[in-house]
Amino acid sequence: MESPGGGSRSTSVVVVTLDTGEVYIVVTLSTRSDTQVIYVDPTTGVLRYRGKLGLDVFRSENEALDNVTNGSPWQCRSKVHARAILGYAALGSYGLLLVATKLVASVPYLPGGGCVFTVAESQWIKIPLQNPQPQDKGEIKNIQELAELDIDGKHYFCETRDITRPSPSRMSLLSPDDEFVWNGWLSMPFKNIGLTQHCVILLQGFAESRSFGSSGQVEGIVALIARRSRLHPGTRYLARGINSCFSTGNEVECEQLVWVPKRAGQSVPFNTYIWRRGTIPIWWGAELKMTAAEAEIYVSDREPYRGSSQYYQRLSKRYDSRNLDVGVGQNQKPKPSVPIVCVNLLRNGEGKSECILVHHFAESLNHIKSTGKLPYTRIHLINYDWHARIKLQGEQQTIEELWKLLKAPTLAIGISEGDYLPSRQRLKDCSGEIIYNDDFEGAFCLRSHQNGVLRFNCADSLDRTNAASFFGALQVFVEQCRRLGISLDGDLTYGYQEVNNYGGYSAPLPPGWEKRSDQVTGKTYYIDHNTRTTTWNHPCPDKPWKRFDMTFDEFKRSTILSPVSQLADIFLLAGDIHATLYTGSKAMHSQILSIFNEETGKFKQFSAAQNLKITLERRYKNALVDSSRQKQLEMFLGIRLFKHLPSVPVQPLHVLSRPSGFLLKPVSSMFPTSNGGASLLSFKKKDLIWVCPQAADVVELFIYLGEPCHVCQLLLTVSHGADDSTYPSTVDVRTGRNLDGLKLVVEGASIPHCGNGTNLLIPLSGPISAEDMAVTGAGARLHDQVTSSLSLLYDFEELEGELDFLTRVVALTFYAAESGSPITLGEVEILGVSLPWNDVFAKEGTGARLTELANKSQKDSNSLLSGSDTNPFSGTSLSDRAVSTSAKQVSANDLVDLLTGGDMLSESVSPPVAENVTYGGGDLLDFLDQSVVDYHSPETDHKSSTPQDGSPQDSGTQKYINCVKFMAGPRMGRKLNYLEAMKLEIERLHLNLSAAERDRALLCIGTDPATVNPNFLLDESYIGRLCRVASTLALLGQVALEDKINGSIGLGKIENNVIDYWNISRIGESCSGGKCEVRSEIKATPSDSSMLSSTEGSKSVFLCSQCQRKACQVCSAGRGALLLPNYTREATNYNGLSNQGGSGYSSQVDLTTNLSVALESVICKKCCHEIILDALVLDYVRVLISSRRKARADSAAYKALDEVMGSSFLDSLSERSQSSGNQRAVKVLKQLLTREESLAEFPFASFLHSVETDTDSAPLLSLLTPLNSGSQHSYWKAPPNTTSVEFVIVLGTLSDVSGVLLLVSPCGYSEADAPIVQIWVSNKIDREERSCVGKWDVQSLISSSPELSGPEKSMREDKLPRHIKFTFKNPVRCRIVWITLRLQRPGSSSVNFSKDFNLLSLDENENPFAQETRRSSFGGIESNPCLHAKRIVIAGCPVKTQMELTSSESSDQRNWMDRAPQLNRFKVPIEAERLMDYDLILEQYLPPSSPLLAGFRLDAFHAIKPRITHSPSSDADIWGISGTFLEDRYISPAVLYIQVSALQEGIGSNMVTIAEYRLPEVKPGTAMYFDFPRQLQTRRISFKLLGDVAAFTDKLPEQDDASFRAPVIAAGLSLSNRIKLYYYADPYDLGKWASLSAV
Repeated sequence: MESPGGGSRSTSVVVVTLDTGEVYIVVTLSTRSDTQVIYVDPTTGVLRYRGKLGLDVFRSENEALDNVTNGSPWQCRSKVHARAILGYAALGSYGLLLVATKLVASVPYLPGGGCVFTVAESQWIKIPLQNPQPQDKGEIKNIQELAELDIDGKHYFCETRDITRPSPSRMSLLSPDDEFVWNGWLSMPFKNIGLTQHCVILLQGFAESRSFGSSGQVEGIVALIARRSRLHPGTRYLARGINSCFSTGNEVECEQLVWVPKRAGQSVPFNTYIWRRGTIPIWWGAELKMTAAEAEIYVSDREPYRGSSQYYQRLSKRYDSRNLDVGVGQNQKPKPSVPIVCVNLLRNGEGKSECILVHHFAESLNHIKSTGKLPYTRIHLINYDWHARIKLQGEQQTIEELWKLLKAPTLAIGISEGDYLPSRQRLKDCSGEIIYNDDFEGAFCLRSHQNGVLRFNCADSLDRTNAASFFGALQVFVEQCRRLGISLDGDLTYGYQEVNNYGGYSAPLPPGWEKRSDQVTGKTYYIDHNTRTTTWNHPCPDKPWKRFDMTFDEFKRSTILSPVSQLADIFLLAGDIHATLYTGSKAMHSQILSIFNEETGKFKQFSAAQNLKITLERRYKNALVDSSRQKQLEMFLGIRLFKHLPSVPVQPLHVLSRPSGFLLKPVSSMFPTSNGGASLLSFKKKDLIWVCPQAADVVELFIYLGEPCHVCQLLLTVSHGADDSTYPSTVDVRTGRNLDGLKLVVEGASIPHCGNGTNLLIPLSGPISAEDMAVTGAGARLHDQVTSSLSLLYDFEELEGELDFLTRVVALTFYAAESGSPITLGEVEILGVSLPWNDVFAKEGTGARLTELANKSQKDSNSLLSGSDTNPFSGTSLSDRAVSTSAKQVSANDLVDLLTGGDMLSESVSPPVAENVTYGGGDLLDFLDQSVVDYHSPETDHKSSTPQDGSPQDSGTQKYINCVKFMAGPRMGRKLNYLEAMKLEIERLHLNLSAAERDRALLCIGTDPATVNPNFLLDESYIGRLCRVASTLALLGQVALEDKINGSIGLGKIENNVIDYWNISRIGESCSGGKCEVRSEIKATPSDSSMLSSTEGSKSVFLCSQCQRKACQVCSAGRGALLLPNYTREATNYNGLSNQGGSGYSSQVDLTTNLSVALESVICKKCCHEIILDALVLDYVRVLISSRRKARADSAAYKALDEVMGSSFLDSLSERSQSSGNQRAVKVLKQLLTREESLAEFPFASFLHSVETDTDSAPLLSLLTPLNSGSQHSYWKAPPNTTSVEFVIVLGTLSDVSGVLLLVSPCGYSEADAPIVQIWVSNKIDREERSCVGKWDVQSLISSSPELSGPEKSMREDKLPRHIKFTFKNPVRCRIVWITLRLQRPGSSSVNFSKDFNLLSLDENENPFAQETRRSSFGGIESNPCLHAKRIVIAGCPVKTQMELTSSESSDQRNWMDRAPQLNRFKVPIEAERLMDYDLILEQYLPPSSPLLAGFRLDAFHAIKPRITHSPSSDADIWGISGTFLEDRYISPAVLYIQVSALQEGIGSNMVTIAEYRLPEVKPGTAMYFDFPRQLQTRRISFKLLGDVAAFTDKLPEQDDASFRAPVIAAGLSLSNRIKLYYYADPYDLGKWASLSAV
């Protein structure tokens, strides 16, 4: 894309799809000189980009394309050439890439450079993904609808300038105003990979310019830029009035920009005029009738003006320029206020349907004035019935009257004017505000600013609004031209008028006058040759705004109409665009805009017919198409995704097994091959079938991942020949950081027989402690009868796996289905989440944020450890107070409940008392400002220890036991109810105890954990209703959160409130008494009140909106209850999720109003339905569980940072200037490597085996981190008694290695600790196959290079670090490098590192080795020498792997693949069957003559796993993920099992369990065949679905069906018509009937 400020070439985008299905995005920006290649992962759709020259950065587009296709263009399946990237999203089964294929330069030359492009043609590129994550048909349909969204002609962007604000913007391109950015969500994938500018900032609306002049010469340019707000998106009847984001439907900011084009190097004068248009900012809607009658308008009866003041506040902040003009010019005065003038064009005649809106509009402004919230904003309303005026007075007189009304406010508001200076050297001559940034070369000088804004509205902000705003803008346009010296007077020709010394512009001179400039001062003076006199003043200055006082005919006669017609054409186009976006049709009543055209009258009859046609078209689309268009807009903006795309993850997982992952051990094959199984990890070989030898009953794969990560999923591609039994039956998975530390994650995961090419996804948690598994879970229950119960509320027995973001090795063990049978394998993929290591080292983006959080966590944990030895959250728990008669004095930081924001003190500290009754001011969404629970450091994720005597030692565990005894009585004789059990769980989570730690504590006191399991304490029918209410509450909480975040745009953070979303009273809390009239919780528990110290969290008193009684905080329900005021109706109504809280049809307005209006009030617990209170408690527990998971993930990330860089490294990383450090590191590395590359840099390289490290040493992995990371004086060292270490380094890719560089530690080498270095290389992990490349004696090198010995002195910036280079004789191609360091003579003197050298806390200014003599500086103390180093750098060049795309199969292999199985599967007839327990149990009865049962077929379930299961915990939790982008579903994955039992003869009526299968995730409906361990003969067989069944939900249509009779368990998990038994038989023996009974 070519623009004045955008470089010498146009932006080019080429989307290449290879024959393998892989997609590459080749981008060449006009602002850069190189080309980037972005790879779309074909499995998950995540974008991949490393920014490495030769890998994904190239010098030209042709070079990049040649690299993508390996020089073979015929390998491309398709190419799409585009001009810009508009967005991308990975949506489960598909990736959607939106590109602009044709652009129109609608505003070619902005003042200061830059071009505004309108998207003329666009294309949604649908990329099929191999992700087998179950998705419902409704989700796939929604994805298809999103891809059908038409954006052509209605969206625009500028590649080099910020146009989301009025011109000229004070902000850079990278800091747009979020209110007008429509592809913010779609641009996130590019921001995540550091390519922010590769996806343009897309605006919705209209942009167009016209040049005007005389005699063929351009003398002025006018541009209209209309920005549509995204805060209230939607169609005509679904987005009217104001919403919870404090924005109105069809809200548009219009900017009229006029400037005089100049030659290069000259200043460009310009001015701008801004106005707004939108629907009335109150809560109202219209009910669309199916007849031809007008829609019925109504106004909400519950606080219809709520949010109106925030709307005007946003306008006031945006257009407030009171302080900008002070001191500018000679006549400028401070402006006292910001005027906002509302021009209301509605019908206000008697009997008109719009009268109600006119009345409420005026009342809303009176209400705002009465509140006093906008003291410096003056809002003025002008009611002007446009249709009535035209009908009574005609068009011309209507226009004249409008001009009279607009004159005063227009003059008061004014316009902005100034100059663009191409050179910043002339800034000293400017008098005004100066604006400059990196987006343009020069600077803007603004002499005056528009203060305030005019706002036009009709019912829909369409036809009348467009016409009235045109005639208002026309008057301003004439004045803009006058001030630029362009006269539009009809009796004058166009011509520039000179600028005077005061920034004004002069009119034409009378006859006989001449203008000259004084040669000394340069000032302009005028000569009257008629009288032979001179004067400094213009003889007849043009009167400003003179046409406001003219009649229509006078205006027409005195004005040159060509520019007016140009402006009218722009407004006609803009009106059609706005109407199409809002109604789906063009604008009506637009003929009045052509009133200055002489031929206007000829088309009036045609216009009337056209208006009727448009009316019918609008009615059809509003009634039938609006809901679909609404859904498209919401998905495009990334809002309400939890409703439209509930299973789609926020950020897709990464496939870490490719492209740089590889197999550490080769895999043998029955047929000749050369790659040893490497193709098993390549997507290019996805159709490959790898055949292992017949003798191998077990096949092991040791996969080394390309980056360290937390492993989340194993993805297998089923590949076999005609006989599917050759695919393995089970797999074991082990993971670890290296080969020495592999831990079992999954054992015996079932692999069903499936069709060739089926993708099987096996969810993986972290390694689970055997002790935890023995205490918690189904196998650890004390009573067998509870095993049949389901955890429908939440997972009470959650087993927490270890989270490790440094996992590097994955070992897979496959077991054959039949002993002695060959095993066939297909592609193997490892999916996980990796930390943004590159950003961490560069301190940019998410890496900088993660480092900052890690530092904060480390400091918090240090302060906690130094302050006390208790759990960090014990101060926030009420456990102590519940079992003590007097509360302890704690620090002020511990006095606030992190969740509720309320006071947690006992009687010893008096909380503030509210003098007056309050109504809970602020917003319901204040709960989003408060973190639920603030988990900190890895130390908080502790495991309590229990001594052999069984008495728990951990303080958190003991506090939990005290709570149990308090609730159940000292003798544990009292049975807990649901609420008490939930409060006990809340205390457990606040004490930061896992489920296993809880169960261990309960068993210590002889209590069965099942007795306090809330899942077993309620009736099943009630649980069903409770779960539906809680699910609705969670979704409404997400709606409220989105609206809160969007509503804060342009306003800032919303105030907090005392009562949070849940307001759950904790153990020991009771009613404060006093003024409280509700007294719902007088006693905390009836067990033993003598043990309870009265707890009064807050004595603030609120007024219940239902019963009007005063209630304390404890007796008030959480604000979430206000979202469900009427359980029988709203509890299951999802209409409120349709749009951003905006007014819609009549059935929606009340509920959507509740999302914001009701949140202002308070409801007491006695007026709140019991099931809603229970749902709030349930939702609160779910939130706490999720918060614990996120804290565990964050803690694991901080631990990984510490183990890579160390605590001192983190400190230095956060304090140093990274820009200079990065540049110096790159420069130093280039000098060290001399045109070669560093091949062993973390995170792409790592150690294959662990290496013993000293306790006060820098971490082992710091040896491989980039040079700019870490402290200058920290280094790695081995323990003192270690005389030899071996580093086994795996390179990032196969490379030609030329040598190894060892960066010397700050302490330097001495004769005693100078090691002998020996290096080997290999491509395999077998030591026998490695090759030695050299052996070096560092001691001999020291003698020739004395600078290597002794402590390092202060080093200059331009000096290379001390290093030793071990150069190979010839480059060696390898993947693994062994480096052995061995001391020669142990026992000689060296530095006492442990006593005299603090490796982790050295400061650059406090170097203990500043003295020359090393030994004397330590007082002559001698100690054992040790091995040490600062960095290991491996030099060489990576090898570009050329993998053949076509599989070469031998004839033997082809014959073996085509070999048909000897036996086929045939269906076993069933006499009868029955379903039980929510259709999760299926019993089948077989006839006596049935054959031996060989197995069963299971068709994959249609249920999905939703991302949202609870309300958001805070305003930072909009995506429901941790700071590591690790979702709950990956931290604790939901897994299903199928248990098979059969009736065995001779054993009675008992059913015997035959097998239990762990089910993989596959596409819905996929046929999976499971063989029994042995063939069965039985009359009855039972199938039971086990596992996390409550984690699944139904498809979207069923989810929207608000029926209380809907099953608690997703209907998609039903076993009905899903299981078929089969037996094996020879098809030739059965004859022609075999095909009829085949399974």
